[in-house]
Amino acid sequence: MIDRVTFERTTFLDAPMRFEAGTPHIVGTVGLHAAIDWVEGLSLEAIHAHESALVAEARAALSGIDGVTLYGPEDSAGIVSFNVDGVHPHDTATILDDVGVAVRAGHHCAQPLMDVLGVPATARRASRRTATARTSRHWCAGSNR
Repeated sequence: MIDRVTFERTTFLDAPMRFEAGTPHIVGTVGLHAAIDWVEGLSLEAIHAHESALVAEARAALSGIDGVTLYGPEDSAGIVSFNVDGVHPHDTATILDDVGVAVRAGHHCAQPLMDVLGVPATARRASRRTATARTSRHWCAGSNR
């Protein structure tokens, strides 16, 4: 931050105050408080159970599609990582995006794991508390393309 500004000269505060950007991120703080209230109102246990059920449904559906390889534990909560034989994960993500399904594709900052798995990357779908079984079925149908 500044100490004083004139047309001729600007002086700055001493560190660390000179690096402060000004008004604190008040909206973010209010939003974080609302998110914490929302999670506490549901309970972490309920969120975990919901996400686990969605992942189990997705894994079951994907395991029935020829050429799909699933990664990770059967009882994982929240995330399903997979590849489609002969299709780069980035292409998988593009195909799914065309039908309104969002996934991440890449090495997910886990290149040593990708080396162990023997793949350059994976596609990854993350569940969320607001997702439903219908959302999960739509995602699996898109993966079948």
